[in-house]
Amino acid sequence: MSKESRDAAEGRPSYKDTLNLLQTGFGMRANAVQREPELQGFWAEQGIDLSLGLENSGAVFTLHDGPPYANGALHMGHALNKVLKDVINKYQVLRGRRVRFVPGWDCHGLPIELKVLQSMDQEQRQALTPIKLRKKAAAYARKQVEGQMKGFQRWGIWADWDHPYLTLQKEYEAAQIRVFGEMVLKGHIYRGLKPVHWSPSSRTALAEAELEYPDGHTSPSVFVAFPAVQLPTALREAINAEGINLPDDDTSLGNSLQVAIWTTTPWTLPANLAVSVNDRLDYALADDGTGRMLLVASDLIETLTATLGLPLSRKLTVKGALLAGLMYRHPLLDRTSPVVIGGEYITTESGTGLVHTAPGHGVDDFHTGQKNGLPVLCPVDEGGTLTSEAGPFAGLNVLRDANPAIIEALDAAGALLKQETYGHRYPYDWRTKKPTIFRATEQWFASVDGFRQQALDAIDDVQWTPASGRNRIEAMVKERGDWCISRQRTWGVPIPVFYHRSSGEVLLNADTLSHIESLIGEHGADVWWEKDEADLLPPAYADQADQWRKGTDTMDVWFDSGSSWAAVSSQRDNLSYPADLYLEGTDQHRGWFQSSLLTSVAVNGHAPYKRVLTHGFALDEKGRKMSKSLGNVVDPMVIIEGGKNQKQEPAYGADVLRLWVSSVDYSADVPIGAGILRQLADVYRKVRNTSRYLLGNLHDFDPASDAIPVADLPLLDRWMLQRSAEVMDEITAAFESFEFFRFFQLLQNFCVTDLSNFYLDIAKDRLYVSAPADRRRRSCQTVMALIIERLAGLIAPVLCHMAEDIWQNLPYPVEENSVFLRGWPDVPHEWRDLSVVEPVQQLRELRTAVNRVLEDCRSRQELGASLEAAVRIEARSPGLQSALSWLDGQGDVHVDGLRDWLLVSQLQLGGEPWAELLASQDDPIALIEVSRARGTKCERCWHYEGDVGRHPEHPHLCGRCVEVLERRTHQLA
Repeated sequence: MSKESRDAAEGRPSYKDTLNLLQTGFGMRANAVQREPELQGFWAEQGIDLSLGLENSGAVFTLHDGPPYANGALHMGHALNKVLKDVINKYQVLRGRRVRFVPGWDCHGLPIELKVLQSMDQEQRQALTPIKLRKKAAAYARKQVEGQMKGFQRWGIWADWDHPYLTLQKEYEAAQIRVFGEMVLKGHIYRGLKPVHWSPSSRTALAEAELEYPDGHTSPSVFVAFPAVQLPTALREAINAEGINLPDDDTSLGNSLQVAIWTTTPWTLPANLAVSVNDRLDYALADDGTGRMLLVASDLIETLTATLGLPLSRKLTVKGALLAGLMYRHPLLDRTSPVVIGGEYITTESGTGLVHTAPGHGVDDFHTGQKNGLPVLCPVDEGGTLTSEAGPFAGLNVLRDANPAIIEALDAAGALLKQETYGHRYPYDWRTKKPTIFRATEQWFASVDGFRQQALDAIDDVQWTPASGRNRIEAMVKERGDWCISRQRTWGVPIPVFYHRSSGEVLLNADTLSHIESLIGEHGADVWWEKDEADLLPPAYADQADQWRKGTDTMDVWFDSGSSWAAVSSQRDNLSYPADLYLEGTDQHRGWFQSSLLTSVAVNGHAPYKRVLTHGFALDEKGRKMSKSLGNVVDPMVIIEGGKNQKQEPAYGADVLRLWVSSVDYSADVPIGAGILRQLADVYRKVRNTSRYLLGNLHDFDPASDAIPVADLPLLDRWMLQRSAEVMDEITAAFESFEFFRFFQLLQNFCVTDLSNFYLDIAKDRLYVSAPADRRRRSCQTVMALIIERLAGLIAPVLCHMAEDIWQNLPYPVEENSVFLRGWPDVPHEWRDLSVVEPVQQLRELRTAVNRVLEDCRSRQELGASLEAAVRIEARSPGLQSALSWLDGQGDVHVDGLRDWLLVSQLQLGGEPWAELLASQDDPIALIEVSRARGTKCERCWHYEGDVGRHPEHPHLCGRCVEVLERRTHQLA
């Protein structure tokens, strides 16, 4: 039976209706699955989610969106990235800046091409023309964009959704061609035969950013002996001077002296054209115990003795420079090759100090070959199969059966010194997850050397957050080779070049580039496949059309996305170039950040961004990468809408997802999982319930007529405004510095510690018990109204749905119909009052100490509610004594009584010690004594008072409540 029912049964009046209880439509539960889309609809209907940013009068703020790949379901990495961007954009909108966020998608490339091919049977694939493939790929990409866009919108992301940028749009492709053309005309683009990262599984060249290095890769490493066949004169003289006699004829010399090399790619040995040495290193002729001498690095003799199991003993030491010109015989092919001088890449850290050199299969090898006039031999086709140039090994696949066959042949030829498994970092194709190789092919390159220093200077002009990002990209740009920008695919932007059918001469000039750019701008890149040379060449070449063949290569997709500054931020209205901010995952230092930097610097001499923020990756709660095989994938849509089992996977709504983003230090990898979500949901509820409490107590308050001037507010209220001012300053600083985890901490502490546990806890009595229009209640309502409006603004960038919901539930009229139209909350000058900070801090510490003693009594079941207690206090510290004097001298008699601040029924300061005690505690700040309160409990305010029962009309009320009822009747009349 409820108390009201018992009162009615006993014929006693119920005073519940005389209390000022909460009234608000702002529910305790968010009902986010239904409510959030309603609020998003409101923003769209009002144009707030786009036009507000465009109509602001402040400076333009451009956060340029790095395009996600248009393939697959959205994951937590997308959530971290897009919500961070949205938080920043919403904050900038509230600050009055002109914001237009144009979302982008990366639409070309192999994964989409493969998806299209996988959806077809063999017969359909054979009938597939390049243009049909492109049409299907474009349709697939657009469908993926549509699905991902809906997901982003459900997260509350604001953007110009009607005008996104897609790398397949004709105006985008034309801008990309323009970037390529300007780099051509500035001399930064060339075609050359060079070893590039080649993916046999994808049959195309790859850029650095398309590689990954999985753990656990091993290769079959071999030590091989190449027999010497001829010595340079200076070397032979040095050998003779030591009394060492080597035979002159080839066969005998080869049996006596052999050049030792080490390689982890035995399949490249058919392409060997030289052995390279470092001219400054010392090399030794070392007897292996059989009368044969091996040429090895002097510093490695001891290591090689153990590795090869041979008793190597030094007979002679010479400088590497003296070895140049030594000729050796290939042990497996009819070929003699020289020892040549290589570079500083040749060290004594591993191997033998002599490097097997195949100019067609390695960057260092290629450069050494160029320096020494070696041909570029590449006996491997696009599928990774050895060609006829590999002699007896033709037809073997370099990643499957070539290594064992070549090792067996080396052993049979007596050239194998040692074979062992070697674990090391090895590049894999990031799409197919299969190993790559270095393979020399004719490709198009951007010569980074042509603008490397400019790029490094541009990096210095950018603000990198965290600062380590600068070092990372600087090291990458310093070390990177020329950028291979051509791909052997159909689904992409064409490299607009023509080749002479007989001479192979390249046609690529201002006239052809301009013509192709205009054609693509009008028709899209499909025109390259739809039209023949006669229609693609400019009018000046029309009569020569039969002499030219259009190229078949497409551009690296990093060139696609790296051109977005030219197609979007420098082209569209209400955007700026350089953009104010780029924000992506930390892996983009070698991806989009770098490709954007290189294209922008090459064309315009500066970076496309003023500031770059990077975030880490989303991991599970144990810090593991998410994967289907581990079953630890967290789906952002399940967080929002709930899973199949709503008990295990409840629907938290988009705001909890957004709160997670604000709670983590995004500069590192960040965890997410069921336990973390429960904690976040608890914080979300605390903020929501605090807001609900504020709204619910304002149902009969209108600031226009009921507010109390700030200067006339009681001390407690003035402190609350001063504390709010401090929090607002700190939250503003957190947003300005992009430290959103500080916002999260400040918000949580403000709502729980400052408001709920202190100010509102104390305020309950004057809010509930006072007559509606009593000054002590109106002063509290004044503060609550001031705070709830600003709290809504402060949380709006992150908890955008809750903020708007609060605004829509304000119980009094405001000028703006959306929290976002109010702008960023400012701190009125009159809120600031530093004089209240120190004394209230002293009194809060006293309150905490008193609560500890009361809790101790409660745990022993000697007390229930704190109002059952009487407390005596003797101040020990000067600070507390000063604070008590301040409160007594300046406090409002109806609000600032220490008894009310401590929530006890009786309070005595100093005086005689009490005889009957429940507990006492002698703290450094005060002696605290607790006893049971005297008097009878008032059934309306629950205080224990001595005058309960003295009022015949209300025998169960205290005198204060009787007076309140009289005033209440008068106020409501």
